[in-house]
Amino acid sequence: MLVIIKESPAITNVIHNNSREPSPQTQWKADLAASFSSVEALLDYLDLPQNLSLQNDEPVRRFPFRVTQAYASRINKGDPNDPLLLQVLPTDAERFARIGYVADPVGDLQAVTAPGILHKYHGRVLLILTGSCAINCRYCFRREFPYAEGQLTRSRQAEALTYIAGDDSIAEVILSGGDPLIWDDHRLAMLVDALSEFPHVLRLRIHTRLPIVLPSRITSNLVRVIAGTRLKPVLVVHANHANEFDSEVGIAMRTLHDAGVTLLNQSVLLKGVNDRPEALASLSERLFDHGILPYYLHLLDKANGTGHFEVSEVTAIALYEELQRRLPGYLVPRLVREMAGEPYKMHLLKAKYLP
Repeated sequence: MLVIIKESPAITNVIHNNSREPSPQTQWKADLAASFSSVEALLDYLDLPQNLSLQNDEPVRRFPFRVTQAYASRINKGDPNDPLLLQVLPTDAERFARIGYVADPVGDLQAVTAPGILHKYHGRVLLILTGSCAINCRYCFRREFPYAEGQLTRSRQAEALTYIAGDDSIAEVILSGGDPLIWDDHRLAMLVDALSEFPHVLRLRIHTRLPIVLPSRITSNLVRVIAGTRLKPVLVVHANHANEFDSEVGIAMRTLHDAGVTLLNQSVLLKGVNDRPEALASLSERLFDHGILPYYLHLLDKANGTGHFEVSEVTAIALYEELQRRLPGYLVPRLVREMAGEPYKMHLLKAKYLP
């Protein structure tokens, strides 16, 4: 039996507004409401023993568990080491403090310049639309972000827009979260329309995992919202492993690609998930098959509770060099680390050549 836990207002509204038979435009809301919110239910679905997960539920109390059925369907049943499962399964390893692991590993809080706005880098600002996601990845770097004070509520939106309007150096607005596509189409459209009124804003970038974990979210209405303004749309998806792609994801990505949306991917290098050259090369190939260019391969952001995913910098560089040997340059993402207070992401190793 699936049990829906109490979520933030965005998730709650999605669930409560789903009382009627869903249309093609709202099916994603029903799919979201049907997500696994119980570790025990997911393990039962996957034919895995209940003792595989935590013996202490503190990690889930601090950072709730959520996995969509679409994502769960791609996990190999009976395999406790499945790379997709490892990304979402809470374990007792999250309880242990590690030196250098903190609540705000990339300096988000020091970059808050207006309600819901992070302004770290020249020429672009990031809007935190929501703290809600369709899936809670256990390596999340914002798992302790104070969303109650820092997300873009309706009452804060006017102030955020005033900030953007007043700085003509801002050429790009990035929608993030949580996952910004948790917002419904109408609310997203109102925001995009408002941003398009500022002549100095040229690009709209959306960072989202929903096309991967909840592909039904990519509806024709949503695509019109993203691609139907003068702003140049860029959508950065987040996939860490080739197995995260199936036919539904393929349809979603093709719909976006055909609408003229630039598609990029960012991954996190994760121990036990994708820390082999074969896994990274397969991911790049699968991305390109779906019209997506590899963009960033991030070293783990050192958020509390995520240390069991860390891959050392030395290992990461060796993996990256092997990836350069195996792939053409356009399929090799940039290996980066984000550091608090720095004016850009730090490249660990620049390509020696681009064959």
